[in-house]
Amino acid sequence: MESHLQELCTSMSTLNSRSEQIMKFLLRSGTASIEEILAEVGSSAPSIRRDLTQLEGRGLIRRTHGGATLVEPLLYEPFRYDRSFQAREERFASEKRRIGLAAAELVLANETIGLTAGTTTTHIGRSLRHREHIQVVTNAINIGMELCNQPGIRTFLTGGAVPWAWSFSLTGNAALNYLNDVYLDKVFFSVTGLDPARGCTTLEADEALVFRKMLKQSKRVILVADSSKLGRVSPAFICTLNEIHHIITDTSATDAQLIPYRDLGIEVTRV
Repeated sequence: MESHLQELCTSMSTLNSRSEQIMKFLLRSGTASIEEILAEVGSSAPSIRRDLTQLEGRGLIRRTHGGATLVEPLLYEPFRYDRSFQAREERFASEKRRIGLAAAELVLANETIGLTAGTTTTHIGRSLRHREHIQVVTNAINIGMELCNQPGIRTFLTGGAVPWAWSFSLTGNAALNYLNDVYLDKVFFSVTGLDPARGCTTLEADEALVFRKMLKQSKRVILVADSSKLGRVSPAFICTLNEIHHIITDTSATDAQLIPYRDLGIEVTRV
């Protein structure tokens, strides 16, 4: 009996590890065939198919003919015909996917993290969906939607008002008051501009206030921004560079662009 139980536990451990490998591979590639998954993960085709069936049952992937694809992005029905939203989702999509995956790797079990509204932070949320024992605080309605059906993640929305049409971002006093009572291990935030002299900026002042509050409540502050944001300045100030511990960007960012941040002691990762 004890031997059988040990074998069962070993089998489950292998399954969990293999499923984790499959998810990481799909998070990098978006879609893959059974043959590509086998080459990446090993094991046997029947075992891979069983794992894919379980992952599909959790709403993490969708089986395709001969392979699998991530369930992403969610179909936000009101945005189906909004071309500006679709363009925002598709702009630097591969870079944002890589940044999101790298950021998610920094999240440890039993941590409480903050995710601000933004397309890059949305990719972090997607890269966490298969994880367990994580609490996520966010002011982004869509990130809440994408995480709410995963039993391993507790998701908290700040509350607040949607400041403009076609926005997922919650702002205002309700959001700020909620964050007064929250302490975060790490916060991941996005920007529309990052400049050595002007710091971190975004488009809307109300949103910047919520971002700033979330940063203040966190032990570690991590900026996620594709290289197109470097050197830009937007109207609403979020924070100075001295408040940032880590920047994750893509490989198109040049050494010259990143020197000012490294000189300040900020850890910089290119993916």
